[in-house]
Amino acid sequence: MRLVSVEDVRAAATRIHQHVVRTPLTAGPSTERPFLLKPESLQPTGAFKLRGATNAVARLDDTQRERGVITHSSGNHGMALAHAAARQGVACTVVVPEGAPRIKVERIRALGARVVPVSPAERLSTAEELVERELLAFVPPFDDARVIAGQGTVGLEILEESSEVTTVVVPVGGGGLAAGVATVARAVSPRRTRVVGVEPELAADAAQSLREGRMVTWEPERTDRTMADGVRVCLSELTFAHLSSLLDEIVTVSEDEIAHAVGALAHGSRLVAEPSGALAAAALLSGRIDTVPGRPEATVAVVSGGNVDPALFTRLVGTG
Repeated sequence: MRLVSVEDVRAAATRIHQHVVRTPLTAGPSTERPFLLKPESLQPTGAFKLRGATNAVARLDDTQRERGVITHSSGNHGMALAHAAARQGVACTVVVPEGAPRIKVERIRALGARVVPVSPAERLSTAEELVERELLAFVPPFDDARVIAGQGTVGLEILEESSEVTTVVVPVGGGGLAAGVATVARAVSPRRTRVVGVEPELAADAAQSLREGRMVTWEPERTDRTMADGVRVCLSELTFAHLSSLLDEIVTVSEDEIAHAVGALAHGSRLVAEPSGALAAAALLSGRIDTVPGRPEATVAVVSGGNVDPALFTRLVGTG
């Protein structure tokens, strides 16, 4: 199995730079445990997923562009692919699991994509059926080298922005973001920068997989318990190969810690973060990952997304 290389990430950066925001490094919310934030919530679609989707659409051939693209997504990847496809004149279909946040589904439709709702267990099989029947080009949320390379541009930007970074903390769901960022960190800064992944305790399949040295899949009924809906998916063979080779560490956080982080980011950094997007900050704020005293520039937490249900956000901000 060929892993994504830093050259793949650099090529993706060239393809997507006119379509995505080069997000800044900003101050984190804590004074006791200072760190910086990479707010991918500021992307046009509200999450880092736009990077991978844009790179994947840019690499379609003419036949694939004519027929259109399809994916399955609880929201952020679907929005990203719909946006990237619309920008490049390509039709898009998104298979959405029932129970996905309404705000995300509405935004996918607003971007012009066809939405196909199914039960969570049928999202992949339905997408595969439509690929076969309509000859659509499949762009997975994370199990794709083009997508991983695009997500890796997050890490490339962090290390280009500051040579002082020694730790990058990223959320882990399907593992595409962590795989891309770890690929860059190992190649560009092999002796200085570690990459730490973060999962909810209630959806910790990646932590178990890396601990046991084998792929472990958690059923949707189990992962659906976490409020962090964007990371309720499990690793693929491709992302597991990357993380088992490149990720330095993975930690888990509780639902209370996630809720606190959403509020802290809102109050302390003036950022809207969805629960999945607040995972990295949650790990740092709770002390699960050490920071360097007096050196906030040494640690960067990726705020992966900000597409949160308004009612949930209102409730969580009250806990920050």
